[in-house]
Amino acid sequence: MDIQRCPLPEDRITYRWAALQPCRLQKSTMADRFDCDNCKESLYGRKYIQSDDNPYCIPCYDSLFSNTCDECKELIGHDARELFYEDRHYHEHCFRCFRCDRSLADEPFTSQDDALLCNDCYCNEFSSKCVACDKIVMPGTRKLEYAGSTWHEGCFICHSCEEPIGSKSFIPDKDEHYCVPCYEEKFAPRCTRCKKALAKGGVTYRDEPWHKECFVCANCKTQLAGQHFTSRDDSPYCLKCFGSLYAKKCEACSKPITGFGGGKYISFEDRQWHQPCFTCSQCSISLVGAGFFPDGDRILCRECHSNL
Repeated sequence: MDIQRCPLPEDRITYRWAALQPCRLQKSTMADRFDCDNCKESLYGRKYIQSDDNPYCIPCYDSLFSNTCDECKELIGHDARELFYEDRHYHEHCFRCFRCDRSLADEPFTSQDDALLCNDCYCNEFSSKCVACDKIVMPGTRKLEYAGSTWHEGCFICHSCEEPIGSKSFIPDKDEHYCVPCYEEKFAPRCTRCKKALAKGGVTYRDEPWHKECFVCANCKTQLAGQHFTSRDDSPYCLKCFGSLYAKKCEACSKPITGFGGGKYISFEDRQWHQPCFTCSQCSISLVGAGFFPDGDRILCRECHSNL
């Protein structure tokens, strides 16, 4: 009878009873010979065992066909329960845990370096311990491993809300672990505009954190992250809105003079011009770096002013 056992790690483990024929008493007449096939002694009135149609006395059968116990090195007789694992044979009473000496005849077991171990001893010696509850993480159970430590799945919890983290993302902080919502709630900076946690991808303006989507022009609400911008009264503005709302206008083209991007301009009294727009009102020659004469709302070069 072969019985398969569930292995602990990956071994294939089986055990069985030795398949033996029962002893018999032979009745015959004295004229017939009925001898042991090995020692040739008469089997009249003796118990014997039939094997491959040949009769054997009990001592010869045990000597010829019995296996040797791997533990005690003695023969496993015909009337003993024989257990085997891989190529090794054992008496039932010899099939025991190497560590605690518990019988393994009806217990799950495995082999480690040719030594038989019960389930408890194997786990105590070779399985990891959960760093949270200090109990064995049994083979086949769900576990989590991080930074060389092991947890039962239910023991790996957020330090703040104490809910199991499982397969969700988490953030370590020294020896503590947080789910992402709790970490953001506890440690992440707050956006200056919406006051919500700022986990990543933000910008800093005036030493204050902002979400990218919250850092916008105070007028048109265009996102300013990665763009040129300026400010007025501590509020940020894109260049277009700032020029439209606050910049002075060029006397020649009436467009805003912002001075951004390296643009130069000319200022005279309370009037301003873009540098390319600063030309003689009559002949249009550039007056940049040259003398000029105001004439009411006009500005003239020396020659045009002389011809008046």
